[in-house]
Amino acid sequence: MEKRNLTVVREFVLLGLPSSAEQQHLLSVLFLCMYLATTLGNMLIIVTIGFDSRLHSPMYFFLSNLAFIDICFTSTTVPQMVVNILTGTKTISFTGCLSQLFFFVTFVNMDSLLLCVMAYDRYVAICHPLHYTATMNLCLCVQLMAGLWLVTYLHALLHTVLTARLSFCASNIIHHFFCDLNPLLQLSCSDVSFNVMIIFAVGGLLAITPLVCILISYGIIFSTVLKITSTQGKQRAVSTCSCHLSVVVVFYGTAIAVYFSPSSSHTPESDNVSTIMYSVVAPMLNPFIYTIRNRDMKRGLQKMLFKCTVFQRNNDLSD
Repeated sequence: MEKRNLTVVREFVLLGLPSSAEQQHLLSVLFLCMYLATTLGNMLIIVTIGFDSRLHSPMYFFLSNLAFIDICFTSTTVPQMVVNILTGTKTISFTGCLSQLFFFVTFVNMDSLLLCVMAYDRYVAICHPLHYTATMNLCLCVQLMAGLWLVTYLHALLHTVLTARLSFCASNIIHHFFCDLNPLLQLSCSDVSFNVMIIFAVGGLLAITPLVCILISYGIIFSTVLKITSTQGKQRAVSTCSCHLSVVVVFYGTAIAVYFSPSSSHTPESDNVSTIMYSVVAPMLNPFIYTIRNRDMKRGLQKMLFKCTVFQRNNDLSD
């Protein structure tokens, strides 16, 4: 039997976003500014919630966790992409690629599942307000977050281990700006049928179930809101959900464009744009959505900034 010389892939080439040489610096500045806006904006949410005791409620407990996850989510891909653009080095090691895959799968699933938990929190608050404090207690909130971390960790570990077992002996060029699961499977020269089955079985369950639960929760919420007689009561109920619903639309709308659109409509360019929307743009927009449309967050932010200003003035006077 004739033996073929197979070259084992030890690193991958991330082609990134197609652009001319003149656009490289513009892209690096753009994504760096978006990353800084995401990080600073979400850190501001975390600090504001921790600073204002009136925001120490289940809704804002989950919001602070969402802000932390969004920082981690963008940190998984954007810094590497900016470095690659600035240095012109597009290679990433096999180990580095698997690490990026693990953290990306972890945080994208955490985003999805946490949005589902936040929808349940709004359901209890609006549909069962008298039982809200007893139901959404601190112990349950901590248990829910611990459960989410465990599920997403195991799911990401499963895909990472299965991908690590594959052989990559042909092309090492990834038509993406980070190591995503589908582009890696397309490069493998092993049988990936089991990996694909796991993606549809386990990954599909984790992707579709939260969305279905969110839709059911909001269906019941809107049904309850319609039964409220007072206009003020309806406006108050809707205002408590509007921010979260806006985030859900931005995140799932762009994610569905990548993973649930017909394969005939997929191109590397369109997939890159859609992935940027839900993995970079959506986390950047979340702080603006929650601070502009949420009165409690605006008051908490104003209170914190006022006390910081007073503290700084007192220090200047003492000096």
